[in-house]
Amino acid sequence: MSRQLFKSTAIVSSMTMISRILGFIRDMLFARIFGVDSGTDAFFVAFKIPNFLRRLFAEGAFAQSFVPVLSDYKEQGGREALKAFIDRTGGTLALVLMLVTILGVVGAPVLITIFAPGFLWEGEQYDLAVQMLRITFPYLFFISSVAFAGGILNSHDKFAVPAFTPVFLNLCMIAAAIWLSPLMPDPVVALAWGVFAAGVVQLLFQFPALLRLGLVPRLRFGFYDAGVKRIMKLMLPAIFGVSITQINLLLDTLIASFLATGSVSWLYYSDRLVEFPLGVFGIALATVILPSLSKNHAADQQEEFSRSLDWGLRLVLLIGMPAALGLFLLAEPMLSTLFQYHEFGRDDVQMAGLSLRAYAIGLLGFILVKVLVPGFTSRKDTKTPVRYGIYAMIANMAMNVALVFPLAHAGLALATSLGAFFNASLLLSRLLKEKVYRPGRRWRIFILRIILANEIMAVFLYRLVDAELWFGWGAEQRVMNLAAWIGLGALVYALALLLSGFRFRHLSAR
Repeated sequence: MSRQLFKSTAIVSSMTMISRILGFIRDMLFARIFGVDSGTDAFFVAFKIPNFLRRLFAEGAFAQSFVPVLSDYKEQGGREALKAFIDRTGGTLALVLMLVTILGVVGAPVLITIFAPGFLWEGEQYDLAVQMLRITFPYLFFISSVAFAGGILNSHDKFAVPAFTPVFLNLCMIAAAIWLSPLMPDPVVALAWGVFAAGVVQLLFQFPALLRLGLVPRLRFGFYDAGVKRIMKLMLPAIFGVSITQINLLLDTLIASFLATGSVSWLYYSDRLVEFPLGVFGIALATVILPSLSKNHAADQQEEFSRSLDWGLRLVLLIGMPAALGLFLLAEPMLSTLFQYHEFGRDDVQMAGLSLRAYAIGLLGFILVKVLVPGFTSRKDTKTPVRYGIYAMIANMAMNVALVFPLAHAGLALATSLGAFFNASLLLSRLLKEKVYRPGRRWRIFILRIILANEIMAVFLYRLVDAELWFGWGAEQRVMNLAAWIGLGALVYALALLLSGFRFRHLSAR
């Protein structure tokens, strides 16, 4: 089982890495062409709102509710029942999404007021944000439909197509930045049209894979269908439980809209760097482990369920901890290499570096939440993650207030990180208490090896890397040196692990 999980995770991670690399190229272009100003702040808010709702409903609550029910139909029902369930779920979802999209476009001024109230004092910035939100909001309809298709494919162990799909978002936005923006009266609006086009392209990309499975949905309304009702019942509490991190990030944006100009953009660029390991590894692992846990639960394989979860948690520590340390220690070199060109200056690098270090502290917590929540939702328990998610959100809001005054935008990032760890600790303790998760053998020696290897890597990077040098280098020197230090850091970590006695078989709970 662990070998199949590892193979599936590797497939999703490799596809996601392509998307993330293109995402960095995209953001480098944004920094180079548009810089950091009120227009970019307005776009990032207009993009973040549908993106937040996508993660909250589509990839969050809907995916966590749809996949376990779909697994039940797949394991216990016939082909005709499975197809009818997919048709009715697709039709119901499409109707709901269409109504939400219409409301979002019409209510764009209200949404901007709610999510970025600080823009109200900047008339042109507020109007620009409203204009772009009306263009980007329909993206929610398309990308939520993509998540529905991805759930079907993932449940049939077809991970490559859903994982590759985000590449088209980056390609469309890069094309808009290069070719469309010079033609627009307000160049930054081109990015909003790039988002809209990406939604259409991503949805169309799913159809050939669904056609090969013979599961292209024929949309039927199914509000009274038993399977659809189960999804809706599971979704209501899962909305908070699955996507609490996204809610906290949005709260950061809301408060940052009151801070110095550029604060929203500094948080965006630092969040983008944290999203790289989170997406390549954390979300990839969560994507793979949810269908596996759902199958284990549907087949009443409780021991295998615990082993799958144990394998996921070991992998989180093995990869997540050095990734967090690397982001923390190489924050300014990374930001300088990727974004310090033309309109994005040294001061922007230093300010974004503060929030990147704060987010890096919480990377392990973000990934743990992604892996632990499926331990509940795969068993159709969405209420527990919701309760703990609300606790974490309240704690995050309190820490926002406490930390924003001394640390400004970096305080918001730090509060989000601490909130993620609080949420993860609640989830893990509950799984242990219920004995749903029973840790495998030799966890203590495994953790000691991971900590030792990370300490050696951290000392190596801290002693030898001088961040000040990056500010005086050209683009080629920055890229070469950053790649070299990342590679050397990974090599030191791997060698330290091997010398401590670690072997890949130690990832198995057997």
